[in-house]
Amino acid sequence: MADAELDFEISRLGECRIPSPMTGIRFVPDQERVLYESSFSRICGCIDAGTELASMELAGPREKIFFDPSKLKCGIVTCGGICPGVNEVIRSLVMSLFYHYGVRTVFGFPYGFEGLTWRHGHTPVELTPQGVNFIHGMGGSILGTSRGPQDVTEMVDTLERMNISILFTIGGDGTLKGARAIAGEIGRRGLKTSVVGIPKTIDNDISYIHKSFGFETAVTEASKVINSAHNEATGARNGVGLVKLMGRESGFIAAYSVLADNNVNFCLVPESPFTLDGFLDALRERLQRRGHAVIVVAEGAGQDLMPKREDRDASGNPKLGDIGIFLKEAIKRDFKERNIALNLKYIDPSYTIRSVPATPHDSSFCLLLGHNAVHAGMTGRTSMVVGFWKNEFTHVPISMAVSQRKRIDPEGWFWGTVLASTGQPRHMV
Repeated sequence: MADAELDFEISRLGECRIPSPMTGIRFVPDQERVLYESSFSRICGCIDAGTELASMELAGPREKIFFDPSKLKCGIVTCGGICPGVNEVIRSLVMSLFYHYGVRTVFGFPYGFEGLTWRHGHTPVELTPQGVNFIHGMGGSILGTSRGPQDVTEMVDTLERMNISILFTIGGDGTLKGARAIAGEIGRRGLKTSVVGIPKTIDNDISYIHKSFGFETAVTEASKVINSAHNEATGARNGVGLVKLMGRESGFIAAYSVLADNNVNFCLVPESPFTLDGFLDALRERLQRRGHAVIVVAEGAGQDLMPKREDRDASGNPKLGDIGIFLKEAIKRDFKERNIALNLKYIDPSYTIRSVPATPHDSSFCLLLGHNAVHAGMTGRTSMVVGFWKNEFTHVPISMAVSQRKRIDPEGWFWGTVLASTGQPRHMV
């Protein structure tokens, strides 16, 4: 979108009139904002054209809040696949609500949006500081997760029946779309209930948010696997280490893992198409020249090379062909037909990576995401997600966050850096 089309205005339930119970901290004035654009020339262009510079609300505690903490009930739901840091966010939300604002009633809804519907029979779990005190450092989610949509009217019925005033949704693109639908139904009923999202996507593909939690841990773990693949490749004649990583539509895990390890020779991502012949030609040339190769491929790469699948997963996404197995078999077949020796090791660590505990830096990021989500919810902001932009925590409307997938620009500086690190041809066609 052009800067003039960007609308980062956050919806609110009403005017904040209640003094915050937090003391000894710096409150954030509502007028403090973070510029969306960072390019000096583009900023100057907007100024010269007389157009308003797009900006986001700065997150943080406000001096006045909307909800009375003594009467407040909150809910937390975790959706989609598990991801490093989910439990850290749950703990952060509960601790902030309890100790920052004095909220005494927080419910966790089991198994994603299923927990908000009566038909699945899940019982909400009351979350207390004592109950969540030791969950950080654990992988997975103590609440469980699920994929797929649920009946919006039933979910809002549950919130209304339980007098839930703030719902925190932890999840990615599908979860945020569900949260937006819940907020819409709440608005149609005229209820004073806030819906605040915390971005959970291991693929780091939510728009207008620089980084989502769990991504850094995923890159850390993936780089360890890549190092093992490199050791396998260099330990054999014509050794090839092939690693498949997560990334349906965006190859950020693969690309950043390549930069973290710096022993990768081919990085294949959905944003940069290639042909099988072009890739195999480049691989043979690499082996002839150096005697080994390490390949990292994102799960969504090369889907046009395989038969298209018509079935979909529970979230409505088209099921992908297994590019890892496809490449493994194609490489082995090609080298056998040419009578070239090959020692190939294939590694798929995807489910291992997403279930590990978060790294310390990721854990601290989760803590701050949870705190800022609570601050936003207490002020009556709704249908929004806590973002991170230019090293600042921000408020982003859910409608903006789900407007498009964040993807690698194949002509941008970042992808150019990946190509410079691997030495692979820019176009393998």
